[in-house]
Amino acid sequence: MIRMTASKARESFSDTVNRVAYRGDRIVLQRRGKAIAALVPVADFERLEQLSEVEEDRLDIAAAGAALREKGRNVPWATVKKRAGLK
Repeated sequence: MIRMTASKARESFSDTVNRVAYRGDRIVLQRRGKAIAALVPVADFERLEQLSEVEEDRLDIAAAGAALREKGRNVPWATVKKRAGLK
């Protein structure tokens, strides 16, 4: 992984983008020695998006499981239908 100051990336923006797009470099941009952003190839970004979606799904499933395990707060479906005026 390459580290580069944000000002250096700005000075050579076209070259920096080409390194990422065509060579597949991953570049961490820094300001005052602290990482502030990253430039990554689109394929890496798409992979990250997929992983985020999988993690979101996992958290949703865990939350649904916790909700189902709650006691005393469940309402039978027949009651819900009756309250909603459904048959």
